[in-house]
Amino acid sequence: MKVKALNGQQAAVEALRQIDPEVIPAYPITPTTGIPEGYSKLISENKVSGTLINVESEHSALSACVGASSTGVRTATATASQGLMYMSEVIPVVSGLRLPILMYVGNRAISAPINIHCDHSDSMSVRDQGWIQIYCEKAQEVYDLSFIGLKLAEQVKLPVMICMDGFITTHTLEPVKIESDVKIEKFVGEFRPKNTLIDFKKPKVFGTFTMPDEYIDYKENEEIAMKNALQLYDNINMQYNRLFDNKFYPKVSHYKTRYADYVIVAMSSVCGLIKDVVDELRGEGFKAGLLKVRLYRPFPYKDVEDALKNAKGVVVLDRSASFGSKPPLFSDVKNCFIGSIQSYVFGLGGRDITKEDIKEVFKKMERKDYDHTVRYIR
Repeated sequence: MKVKALNGQQAAVEALRQIDPEVIPAYPITPTTGIPEGYSKLISENKVSGTLINVESEHSALSACVGASSTGVRTATATASQGLMYMSEVIPVVSGLRLPILMYVGNRAISAPINIHCDHSDSMSVRDQGWIQIYCEKAQEVYDLSFIGLKLAEQVKLPVMICMDGFITTHTLEPVKIESDVKIEKFVGEFRPKNTLIDFKKPKVFGTFTMPDEYIDYKENEEIAMKNALQLYDNINMQYNRLFDNKFYPKVSHYKTRYADYVIVAMSSVCGLIKDVVDELRGEGFKAGLLKVRLYRPFPYKDVEDALKNAKGVVVLDRSASFGSKPPLFSDVKNCFIGSIQSYVFGLGGRDITKEDIKEVFKKMERKDYDHTVRYIR
């Protein structure tokens, strides 16, 4: 094992170097352009054997992924924001065809107005399209969860998004522990799909019309695959932990939630700030805690329910809105907790959230300041 100073994009490139997918179609977009750029550099240095396909758009990038993955080869790509929006026509095609494509998403606001900074509006807009979604707090998680996510995707035959906060996780340097190529190769293994969609010796037709009696069966099978992913995630995570000591990434992570009266539920990079606030409040005798959701789709309802069952109050922080309804993470967590719970939206378009903001959220829980509105932290 060696330690390198990497940002989230570079951690993704390092993971791709060790996975060495056969095909990576990609179109550059801030803040994930560094991923195809980094992989291109690996190709020029003869450190990987895969092919990077330069396409004319994000729609074409994911379409090329469909073609490559359909032949039974490992396939990966990266995108963000409007790029993911442009892919949206192909997003359900990938999951419907049960193709285990690995895609990095640098979470970024979607227009209008144009904004290149972080929020989760992009990946949340496709959260119900049959993709496994894993949200990373830091570059180390981007690296390790690339392997866990890929193995999970290939076992259940569903695509996976590895999500990281734009300009926070994607661009912030931090120490990342890189495991040996031999061990990673052992964990990931050779990609051997039981069957491939495209076999030139046995021509088939795809995209044919499906009548109502059959269409629902396809969608039910996707739901079954998601349920299998929820169960298999723990097994794969344990395998990774056994091979690489002290690297354990449960579906949800508890930070001082045991015996906590008041708990914030959140995802991704903001969790680091919340941990600092929890430590400060604990020092003052305030029983605060954090529950970090890492695996968002499929959603780990039982894990969240167990984690929150003793809390007096819960706040859910969403980095995206659901106009005319409740934000996505809150909507899922609300189904796991019967007590006092409040929804907050923060950080849209990259707006800062401070320790004082987090402390005020905890104090409002203590004052039993709850209502049925969605509050915005400004």
